[in-house]
Amino acid sequence: MRIIPMIASATLAIALAACTTSTTEIQPLPGSLTYGGRVVHSPYRPGTVIKNTFLGQFGYRVNERYVVQPDGTLKLTYQNAGQDYYIE
Repeated sequence: MRIIPMIASATLAIALAACTTSTTEIQPLPGSLTYGGRVVHSPYRPGTVIKNTFLGQFGYRVNERYVVQPDGTLKLTYQNAGQDYYIE
């Protein structure tokens, strides 16, 4: 009967160790609208999503999404890179 509480506490410890919160922000790449600390002011309303697509390093297509902040600046919220071609 003592084994069950030990197993339960070990399972709980493993589950809590797996829970990590990461607050790292997405870093802009060369070609991003905000790369190099550049500040871009948007004429759109706050909360508007702006999409940006460009060719990144090694010819990968980079897709980004920005959200217009209340002060009019852009915040990078999503970034994805993938192949720009398909092999048949």
